[in-house]
Amino acid sequence: MPRKPTVDEILKKHTARIETQIKTKKVDNLNYSKEYTKFKGEMAPDLSKYEKWCHTLGSFIRLKVSEKDEEKIKKHLEIAHLDVLPWQALTLSVMAFIAVFLAALIISVSVALINESIAAFPILFFFLMVLVSVFLFYFINKYPERLAKKWRLKASSQMVPAILYIVVYMRHTPNLEKAIAFASEHLQPPLALDFKKVFYNVEVAKFSTIKESLDNYLETWRDYSTEFIEAFHLIEGSLFEPENSRRIAVLEKSLQVVLDGVYDKMLRFTHNVRSPLTNVYMLGVVLPTLALALLPLASAMVGDFLTVVHVFVLFNLIVPFLVFYLTDKVLMLRPGGYGETTLLERNPLYEKYKSRKPYRKAFFICIPFILIGLLPLIFQTPLPGMLGLQQDYSFAELGLNFLGDGMLFGFGINGTGPFGIGALILSLFIPLGLALFFSMAHKARTEELIVERKKTKQLEAEFNNSLFQLGNRIGNGVPPELAFGKVAESSRGLMTSDFFQRVNYNLRQMGMGLEKAIFDPRRGALNYYPSDLIATSMKVLIESSKKGLKIAAMSLMNISQYVKNIQKITLRLKDMLAEIASDMKSNMTFLAPLLSGIVVGLATMIAAILTTLENAAIGGDTSGLGISNVEGILDIFSASTMIPPYYLQIIIGIYLIQIIFILTSSLVTIDSGEDKLEKTNKTGKNLKKGILLYFITALITTLVLFALTAIVLGNLGG
Repeated sequence: MPRKPTVDEILKKHTARIETQIKTKKVDNLNYSKEYTKFKGEMAPDLSKYEKWCHTLGSFIRLKVSEKDEEKIKKHLEIAHLDVLPWQALTLSVMAFIAVFLAALIISVSVALINESIAAFPILFFFLMVLVSVFLFYFINKYPERLAKKWRLKASSQMVPAILYIVVYMRHTPNLEKAIAFASEHLQPPLALDFKKVFYNVEVAKFSTIKESLDNYLETWRDYSTEFIEAFHLIEGSLFEPENSRRIAVLEKSLQVVLDGVYDKMLRFTHNVRSPLTNVYMLGVVLPTLALALLPLASAMVGDFLTVVHVFVLFNLIVPFLVFYLTDKVLMLRPGGYGETTLLERNPLYEKYKSRKPYRKAFFICIPFILIGLLPLIFQTPLPGMLGLQQDYSFAELGLNFLGDGMLFGFGINGTGPFGIGALILSLFIPLGLALFFSMAHKARTEELIVERKKTKQLEAEFNNSLFQLGNRIGNGVPPELAFGKVAESSRGLMTSDFFQRVNYNLRQMGMGLEKAIFDPRRGALNYYPSDLIATSMKVLIESSKKGLKIAAMSLMNISQYVKNIQKITLRLKDMLAEIASDMKSNMTFLAPLLSGIVVGLATMIAAILTTLENAAIGGDTSGLGISNVEGILDIFSASTMIPPYYLQIIIGIYLIQIIFILTSSLVTIDSGEDKLEKTNKTGKNLKKGILLYFITALITTLVLFALTAIVLGNLGG
């Protein structure tokens, strides 16, 4: 009697036959354990650095973590794929606090001992370092949560393509395990890494089945994206549908659930982000700019209690940092959706974007502007004497008698200053040079690549109709290799025609296969149009065409509908964000530079008035001014202790550059997600607009108010 085949033998037999028919790699052959660990190390070096710190400094001493905090930290560490224990994360934050605090204390005490005076103790430095140590403790303690949020934001931007891949695959092959494997192979990190870990947890025997591992993973999204969980449950439920039509309907419903969820989240974000960003702008930009207007008088009143160092620390370190930190917290609330694609790196122009040559070229062009701004300080060195020049010149010596008897640079007898209008005008070239340096370098790096990006955006806008045509051609029995040429002919004049012609050229002239014609790292058509949307569509086409032309046609029709829905959502969201974006841009490139320029002019006027009064008081000739009790005024306001407008202007200019960097980054993130290319390009443009307006406004305001002051004081003297 012949032996009956076992269940395993039957499964192996039919599995081999099915694999031959559908030509899909076996999931069993994918070494996800090895691939997961390798992939994690390659795509997350910043996380690895944090892990190294935790394993070294964080393991110095074991601190006890409360049960409540331990559960939270453990959850965040798991989401961020960190091989760190909760107590190590806590210890690292405590050790960072202690290290910075002790370093500040040792340095401050050393300074006092070297100077042999307790009065030499650097109070401001010590205070700032204490603040830094406290912030480091808070920041590092919350760092696992921050990394988890960043991971979720990045992963959530790939939720829709992930569900799309799984749905398209399961339309023709209702196998959840293979569908997840297919998605993990074609997605970008970090969601690809999450899916690989689903297999990894099964292979290391943490779970017995893929479904158990998947359900455990989905629980991490419980508090963040219920639509992602619901979509997967619908996909799992489709396996139990007896009729094929109902199974496909359930799969398509899962995709719609994710699309609706992303739209609803972005809708709430646009409503919630308006008020916080307005508050940040008012507290971090408008109020500090107005406060700058009071600084000349305030410094003249309080003397050495308010110096250039204090103003620099406040306006170039503390305020920009607070603005950055507050905007970053707001932007961390943004749902993932749209952002930079890693396919950009394959564009032939990407090397120019990564090159440092534009910075070197911009440096040599802009260094003369910086030197012009430093001329007042250079003239106080022995260099002018070697060249036969004076250290300062009066307006009369320069033939500018109408400006009064003042000096061009206006340094005091004891070396204070410069208070002169000449020094202030020259100082305007320092922020101008810095802004032009970044503007020119950023423009040179991104100009050509942005043109290619615009072509890609146009192609994405047209891609819906082209996909529909391509699906129809393939559905009529035309092989994909021939369909590309036919669609290129019928869409002549459109951007999609160029993309399809590149694919067709690679197929016919270069002898490439379909996949290589699109995705080849050197000559693939996708290199010239780096778009996740197009890449997703083409990957699905290639995979589904292995199962037959009808399945490929149906897949393309589905993607066409998906593209249409995505485009509707994107346009709607851009309309809703338009008001916020417009307000931020106008404030950043118009109102802030305008206010800052006026503040510089007011500082010049105040300095001119106080300097004139002090010179008259020193000369003993105050009666001609027509102002009684000049000495009493000078007892309250001392020109010699006032912050020189020269330094004040430089601080304001640098502050404005910092604010433009921060707000541009925020604006791009709100509108497009994490997009480094767009940030670089927009920062260069906004710096050019904002600082040029500031330069012109400050120059005109300074000249007008100084001339007005000279005329008024001259009339009083007359």
